[in-house]
Amino acid sequence: MYAWPTPQVPLLPGSPAPAPVRVHDSSSGELVEAAPGTRAGLYACGITPYDATHIGHANTYVTFDLLVRAWRDAGKDVVYASNVTDVDDPLLERAEATGMDWRELAASQIALFREDMTALGVIPPATWTGAVESAQDVARAVAAMVETGAAYRVSLEPGAGGSTPELGDVYADLTADPRFGQVAHLDRAEALATFAERGGDPDREGKKDPLDPLLWRRERPGEPSWDGGPLGTGRPGWHIECAVIARDGLDVAAGERLDVQGGGSDLLFPHHEMSTSHLRVLCPAPDGGEPAGARTHVHAGLVAYQGEKMSKSLGNLVLVSRLRDEGHDPMAIRLALLAHHYRTEWEWDETTLPAGEARLVRWRDAVSGNGGPSADATLAAVRAALADDLDAPAALAAVDAWAESSLDASRDTSADEEGAPGIIARTVNALLGVRL
Repeated sequence: MYAWPTPQVPLLPGSPAPAPVRVHDSSSGELVEAAPGTRAGLYACGITPYDATHIGHANTYVTFDLLVRAWRDAGKDVVYASNVTDVDDPLLERAEATGMDWRELAASQIALFREDMTALGVIPPATWTGAVESAQDVARAVAAMVETGAAYRVSLEPGAGGSTPELGDVYADLTADPRFGQVAHLDRAEALATFAERGGDPDREGKKDPLDPLLWRRERPGEPSWDGGPLGTGRPGWHIECAVIARDGLDVAAGERLDVQGGGSDLLFPHHEMSTSHLRVLCPAPDGGEPAGARTHVHAGLVAYQGEKMSKSLGNLVLVSRLRDEGHDPMAIRLALLAHHYRTEWEWDETTLPAGEARLVRWRDAVSGNGGPSADATLAAVRAALADDLDAPAALAAVDAWAESSLDASRDTSADEEGAPGIIARTVNALLGVRL
């Protein structure tokens, strides 16, 4: 699947700050170095394309765009992969409700997502893979899990399974992964409740354990399906989809680990817990060493609107495309997002976008001249802010201070440096993704 065009990212003068890029690890609760080596691997969970990109989505992908930009500025070789869950129950349900073919609905929303990401200046993943195009890869992975005893079959209801109903749905046996639970650290009761709330099926008859997640859903009447070989016709489960796409997109070999797995905070459990578990099972370490999986889990806070978490199911959406159609500058939308630390839960209201628009106008005015206050300290401050858990509000404050000084008509201009506004503009573009 093709992603969107890569924005131009200007080079910045000098060497980056010596401090490594550190982020909050959701599993440990600690600030950790996101990628200790020269190579940085990121897997960010993608969209289910049954509705347009809303501000909550944009907040998540701008968050990981900041991480990619900070890594690149630090000289790391960044490998970024993501997915699109272009076949899933919510998509099929929306297609049926609207009378659209599910493939047409997915294609239209994927195209709109590309447009929104392009407008917001988000660097695309190098590998952007759909669930449909990865179905055969997932089937092979699940078949291997069945062979090793890490997965098992559950009997189907009458009418399911096409010509081979005896093969059954396939579920992961979580006892095959002794490290299961180390991502979210939930107790049993909370895990079961959250699993049920977020798409799980703890009450499915025939499962060995209520928490065991679906790996391969067998063919049902009226649903799309693919040839799963020894699994029978069906389609991938959500968690195994991401595990396989992450493995293949980041070339995760046996015993290796990707640096960061990311998404919205509602993905911590069960999605990231389950997909990490599957990755460990698929890529076991030789000689009993540390298995594959994510070294760090990073989660963006959820954005509310009208008093509730912004979500497609509730319909309380602020759509990026609608804001763009109304004539709002995408860079103002991006600044409105960056004004909030990525881990915070916050609410979009009538003041959010005007604040971003005012900041954009002020910054553009400040860099419009040939000379201005030295940019060195501001560049260093923006780099330091991003290295400290992607602290975008602190980075914005540093640029605000430079802009205030530049626009102060009463200041002493004798120490102005020619070209300083250009350095600020390149800093804001390269590190914050804001084109002035």
